[in-house]
Amino acid sequence: MAKGRKPKILVLNQYYWPGVEATAHLLAELCAGLADEFDITVVSGRMGGSDGRDNRMTHRGVEIVRVPSTTYERRKLSLRALNYLTYLASSAGVALAQEKPDVVLCMTDPPIIADVAYVAARRFGVPLVVISQDVFPEAAVELGRLTNPVIVGILRKAIRYYLRRADRVVAIGETMRMKLEAKGADPARLRVISNWVDTTAIRPERQDNEWSRENDLAGKFVVMHSGNVGYAQNLDAVIRAATFLRDLDDTRIVIVGAGARHAELVELTGRLEADLVTFLPYQPREMLSHSLSAATVHVVGLAKGLAGYVVPSRLYGIMAAGRPVIVAAQASSETAQVVEREGCGVVVPPGRPDALAAVIREMRAGAYDLEEMGRRGRAFVEREADRTVAIERYRMVLRDVIAEART
Repeated sequence: MAKGRKPKILVLNQYYWPGVEATAHLLAELCAGLADEFDITVVSGRMGGSDGRDNRMTHRGVEIVRVPSTTYERRKLSLRALNYLTYLASSAGVALAQEKPDVVLCMTDPPIIADVAYVAARRFGVPLVVISQDVFPEAAVELGRLTNPVIVGILRKAIRYYLRRADRVVAIGETMRMKLEAKGADPARLRVISNWVDTTAIRPERQDNEWSRENDLAGKFVVMHSGNVGYAQNLDAVIRAATFLRDLDDTRIVIVGAGARHAELVELTGRLEADLVTFLPYQPREMLSHSLSAATVHVVGLAKGLAGYVVPSRLYGIMAAGRPVIVAAQASSETAQVVEREGCGVVVPPGRPDALAAVIREMRAGAYDLEEMGRRGRAFVEREADRTVAIERYRMVLRDVIAEART
């Protein structure tokens, strides 16, 4: 590498800024935070509604190259697969045509993009770093989204291939690290770096704020889910819990976000006459301090069987806002373990709306010190899950693999 030149990182992920997807936001924050030390090019998919004129740009010091790919609505698995396939095909050619990087990095969105990244890394003779955001295809199998044994087998082989060959695999939780090791990742090359939150951007506010007043939530006991409305979040239990709470006129259950199951869950709410439940759209990131703080307590659900396969990163935003959490997930999940250990919420079994409703009722009755739980959560993210902490940990991983490649 020429003296004075920044090391180059080639990054692959289908979603990037300004997308609302979790990986889009996390990866954009990571790349912007590393851009002072590294020269970064991101190869991402085309945005929905794009006219093709914004396919190459620079944002916060990061070069973004958008490749042709379909942008169908992702609720149907077949259309999501087509989005993945068109991105995989396009990204491979574009990645291989880039100037030689010093390291290739990818997030697992789509899951087998790491195989494309591996081909690029070997083509250039540089190390590969994979950030595993979930464990696939096991997560999809547990949710019943993938049932064809032939496809499942092919996907398992494709993922095992890169797990055994990547120079570093980053798991976003300790339980995920164990799952990845069982799938074939070299323990010596595994690292655990949790997802993060910008604690300067999301801060605790008064519950009675402008956002809560605009949405008729001021003065109410507000139970909130904020984030993806998909298959992993176990939101059926949240809606069904409302049917046990009909007598609590001052209580509202608010589902903020969008996703593959949104229409289905709205229909379920109507069918159950769960009048306490309100649906609101995704909020702009600059409004998150207001919207997250409008809750008395948040619910983070994770469907049974997903412990270790999926780690909901929205937990950190809730903690940053200083709000307590009810975790509806298996006790072995990363989320449940963090909340139990830090004393910032309560854990109930997944798929148990009666148990969830009972805890909500107890919290409303004053059985828990909710303010203290919120303070403990905020202290944890400042210490362990702040954006600056995570970026420094990634910085060390990248420095290490580049140094090893030069020896």
